[in-house]
Amino acid sequence: MKAQYNKRKGGYSAELANNILDRSKAIHSLSETLEPQMKFEDGKRTDEVIAYKGWFSQSGLPPFEVKFTDQVKLPPYLSIITFDYLQACEVNYNIYFKADGINEVK
Repeated sequence: MKAQYNKRKGGYSAELANNILDRSKAIHSLSETLEPQMKFEDGKRTDEVIAYKGWFSQSGLPPFEVKFTDQVKLPPYLSIITFDYLQACEVNYNIYFKADGINEVK
């Protein structure tokens, strides 16, 4: 990871995402389709889709997954992209990302 970060209080933050990703380096889209995230109730999976996830990569970092509340249109494989309001959250030393949208850099 790019930077050392201190233990954060709960929730997603744009600050944590900015500390992990290097804004001067390109981010590439690795997914060709989004994976639906299903809702669980009482430990059992339901048929309700609550989010969509895609994989992305940046030089110097392992591939990372980003969650979208709404289904977004993914650009072609390995396209350079930017995110709309990217945020990150740390849970048990794992980093989770979410964003409002995605844009292909032309």
